[in-house]
Amino acid sequence: MAKLNRRAMGALALGFSLGGFFDGILLHQILQWHHLLSGLEQARLDIRFLILTDGLFHGLMYVVAIIGLYLLWTSRAPTTQSETGPLLARAMIGFGIWHLVDAVLSHWVLGIHRVRMDVEQPLLWDLSWLAVFGLLPLATGYYLVRRRTGSTSLLCSPVALVLATLVAGSIASFPAPRGESIIVLLRPGASETAMMAGLGAVAGRLVWTDRSNKVWAIDVPADAKLARLYGYGALLVSNSNAPVGCLDWIKTN
Repeated sequence: MAKLNRRAMGALALGFSLGGFFDGILLHQILQWHHLLSGLEQARLDIRFLILTDGLFHGLMYVVAIIGLYLLWTSRAPTTQSETGPLLARAMIGFGIWHLVDAVLSHWVLGIHRVRMDVEQPLLWDLSWLAVFGLLPLATGYYLVRRRTGSTSLLCSPVALVLATLVAGSIASFPAPRGESIIVLLRPGASETAMMAGLGAVAGRLVWTDRSNKVWAIDVPADAKLARLYGYGALLVSNSNAPVGCLDWIKTN
């Protein structure tokens, strides 16, 4: 991609800020799936504080938008009709970058919120939202810019492989329908005594193990907090809050 000028940077900044506004208005206010700091227990005690942080977040997006407008306004050449397409494409890239940054930083690194806070599989919502509103606009904008400059198509670039891997990974992470039995893989060196205590913590019942006694099938109640098993020696737990793709589909019969 050609070296970015002030106009291109302005379009990216505007797209980035629009991504933030889209997230804040739709998810924070209309759907009310989360607030900026919904992942912090102390912050959830005061809804006024959560609303305040949402307002500060929107204020920051205004600053980014003003910077983008300033860069566009102070670019030397006037915008022609032929340049509108590349500007919109770069705005789409900025929109996608916002959702990528939000997913990685806010959802997974800092843990200050998730797309949906009240679901059993928040990671699935994170990945799905990222694929639709992050990766898709990012790839589309990138493709339009490359096509405009006569460069290699997106489908023939390494970016296509990265995007395909991320999308495929999000699809593979969807669990099978929750049944009575789940599969638990024990960590190396995990104590079987500790795992039995973990079964008691989730009101589970051991129904099968493999020859190594490291893969267990257990029956648990529908409302069991499966993530608790990680504290007793589990390495992977199917249909838990950290879905592990094909492990969710293992059957013992």
